[in-house]
Amino acid sequence: MTQPAEKRPQPGAVSLAQSSPTVGTFRERDGALEWSGRQETVRIEPWGPDAVRVRARLGGPVLEGLPGALLDEPPAAESTVEVVDGTGTLTVGALTVEIDAEGMIRFLRTDDRTELLAEERAHFWWPGPRLHTAVGNGHHRLEQRFAAYDDERLYGLGQHQHGRLDQKGLVVDLVQRNAEVSVPVLTSSRGYTLLWNNPAIGRVELAHNGTRWVADSARQIDYWITAGAPAQAQRRYSAVTGRTPMLPEWAAGFWQCKLRYRTQDELLAVAREYKRRNLPIDVIVCDFFHWTHLGEWKFDPKEWPDPAAMVRELAELGIKLVVSVWPSVSPLSENHRLMEMRGYFIGTQYGPMAHADWPDKEVAAPVQVAFYDATNPEARQFVWSRVKENYLDPYGITAFWLDACEPELKPGFPENLRYWAGPGLEVGNLYPAENSRTFHEGLRAAGEEEVITLNRSAWAGSQRYGAALWSGDIGTDFATLRRQIAAGLNTALSGIPWWNTDIGGFHGGDPDDPAYREVMVRWFQFGALSPLMRLHGFRDPGMPLGPEMTGGPNEVWSYGEEAGAILEKYLHLRERLKPYVLRVMREAHEEGLPVMRPLFLEFPGDRAAWSVDDAYLFGPDLLVAPVLEAGATARTVHLPAGARWTDAWTGQVYEGGRPVTVDAPLDRIPLFLRDDARLPVAG
Repeated sequence: MTQPAEKRPQPGAVSLAQSSPTVGTFRERDGALEWSGRQETVRIEPWGPDAVRVRARLGGPVLEGLPGALLDEPPAAESTVEVVDGTGTLTVGALTVEIDAEGMIRFLRTDDRTELLAEERAHFWWPGPRLHTAVGNGHHRLEQRFAAYDDERLYGLGQHQHGRLDQKGLVVDLVQRNAEVSVPVLTSSRGYTLLWNNPAIGRVELAHNGTRWVADSARQIDYWITAGAPAQAQRRYSAVTGRTPMLPEWAAGFWQCKLRYRTQDELLAVAREYKRRNLPIDVIVCDFFHWTHLGEWKFDPKEWPDPAAMVRELAELGIKLVVSVWPSVSPLSENHRLMEMRGYFIGTQYGPMAHADWPDKEVAAPVQVAFYDATNPEARQFVWSRVKENYLDPYGITAFWLDACEPELKPGFPENLRYWAGPGLEVGNLYPAENSRTFHEGLRAAGEEEVITLNRSAWAGSQRYGAALWSGDIGTDFATLRRQIAAGLNTALSGIPWWNTDIGGFHGGDPDDPAYREVMVRWFQFGALSPLMRLHGFRDPGMPLGPEMTGGPNEVWSYGEEAGAILEKYLHLRERLKPYVLRVMREAHEEGLPVMRPLFLEFPGDRAAWSVDDAYLFGPDLLVAPVLEAGATARTVHLPAGARWTDAWTGQVYEGGRPVTVDAPLDRIPLFLRDDARLPVAG
């Protein structure tokens, strides 16, 4: 990462300038439009087709090289700059930006000049639309205000557990927490998508009297905006933040895990049983506490005596092993002192370096652990060197579960943290993306072409590092299941196509309880039609947190004969759909389109589709309507206008543009095929 440097004008770079008697001065510089006034500089520059990047700084030219999500070089795009009668205009494709003499910005559709979005003052006198409040050492509390529109709907912002698809009216913290993932990009029903290109801790307020983005401490305002319908905006957004790699074929099938398989024998027994029962399985996970000490990143030989034989047997069974790797380091770890001496840990402004208390082996009480600084290139290289030495080189393990990568600090005081990339308040949200970067860069340097990591947190651009996201440690009831639909769809609109949940939820769930078995069946059906299909959870009876812990059984045969037969049915359905899954994953890789799609992504002209938060499209051709209530045996779902829809189970054909009610007995999730699509749903 380059250090920030001022963007200084080059000789001959200014091709036009115009001063306003009111306030500001305009310049065209290197294809960008700049406005200066009241000691503030605003730079608006083309950043890909139909898109611009806007930066604003108080006290000098805009800074280059600050941490952000945008790739260093945008895709090429033709643009024009004009300054006429005290207004500067930059046009790039479908987007036109106007900035007036007082520095107020409007974003317009080029074809008809209708307003997409406009800045708005908080007050006619002070403050204006952009507020820079000094907090010391050249940093400011930044506020960026835009107008609100009564008919606007807003989607994205990563993954949250509030259960809302349309987030208009909400206040959303921009901070990373378990199950709450900050990806600061919004898609609007008005025809624009905006990325707040700033990893600072803050919030966004989507009020009915205005929108306000806030960074608690940063050096400049920085955002990117594109014009276009949601699908086109996804293509534009993924082109400037990086597209996901192609999903490995083995990752498209079923992943088995639980909290936790304690030994090599336990894990292999489960893998063998799946094969004995002729059940499809592609992945099995070795979860936490398999290590000697936290932060040594290697198998404990007492519990995993022969990893080479384990990996070899799993490969013969056609099963990929995924291993849990945490970013935290115990003081008992052989790596702790060296990492501390080299400055590889996240630092603090005040107090000791430790960031969390956590159980470790060979001690009776929790110890104070540190987190490696994933924003430091040397720290990333060191951690990867240990992972490579202990997993990849001896055993050929190439797939990793990156847990607790928010990072999971206790307590969560980002203002006290000091990263290599900057102060905690300025760069704190960047961490999970940089952590996934450690493994992406390491695997690619080792010659691995297929890269996927399973992450509990993410930020804008995580997808380019092969990061899959899951929805964290969530509950195990129908209400929680329902909230995951909106969480997954907003994640999809945040540029992260590889997403999943713990099937059945995480915290609890009794496999012998008939009520929970119903939750599991309905969740498993949803999981089979999720981008990734992964069974996980801390089932009853649980144990206290510690190296000896495990949860109750969590395999498909753990839920009784009736439920187990249904789970097996959906394992086979996923297996039949794998060619389709991989085709849709190819679209994500090549075009940036999500796998799990809100109905309006494919049908933006259907007004009702913008309100559907309990169903979705899996790729372009399959509409999925999960059953989300206990005891339900029927389901009503809106079928979008502009297509014919065939019930994939019964063959009944419906014209789109209206709701329909279909039978949904316990063994059936309502599925509809679009137009002439043919998928092997019914076998």
